[in-house]
Amino acid sequence: MLKAIIFDFDGTLANTLPVCDAAFQKVFKTFDQRDLTSAEIRAMFGPSETGIIRQNLKHRDQEKAIDLYYSTYMEHHADLVKESGEISSLLLHLKNQGLKIGIVTGKARRSLDISLQALRMEALFDAIITGDDVDKPKPHPEGLHKALHLLNAASDEAVFIGDSDADIEAGQKANVYTIGVHWLPDFQTAMFSIEPDAVLKSVAEFLGLLERGASFER
Repeated sequence: MLKAIIFDFDGTLANTLPVCDAAFQKVFKTFDQRDLTSAEIRAMFGPSETGIIRQNLKHRDQEKAIDLYYSTYMEHHADLVKESGEISSLLLHLKNQGLKIGIVTGKARRSLDISLQALRMEALFDAIITGDDVDKPKPHPEGLHKALHLLNAASDEAVFIGDSDADIEAGQKANVYTIGVHWLPDFQTAMFSIEPDAVLKSVAEFLGLLERGASFER
């Protein structure tokens, strides 16, 4: 029986990839004089933003670079990230159906909190695991295991929804039914190299599965 829905965040619950790109581009241009494309930035994804900067920035003043990342992220969030009415309605629908909802993201808590507050999502989730909460980021399943524990759900009672190969691999390693989505304007993986249990192009498709009582069995 389905008990919990766990979501990735960037590119899944919010169209935040453009503001992530802008903040990283500002950091690497300012400190390393490097002009990075969106593809080059997203190839670094896995660790939190602080981890990405510490692993990839050549300049030694990484703490100032991290501060610049967050100040840029906050400064441009309102312009680059718009609230999705479909996503907001979906989350409220799930809660009204008595399902628990969680987040497992590689984002650091600091940037996630900025986005949750800006998008008025901060009070919706029953469990949140960020990149700060794990030793091993996705595609390792550590974050999903922690979320399942907090949600008091077994792997066969949950669904994990994400937009990247790392999400799908983590879900499979955690033995959770995994859905790859392309339902926001910007997402990480156009063609999944690891096949999810389902691929959805719209929120309406997912709502249809729920209404039909899909089993979500792997």
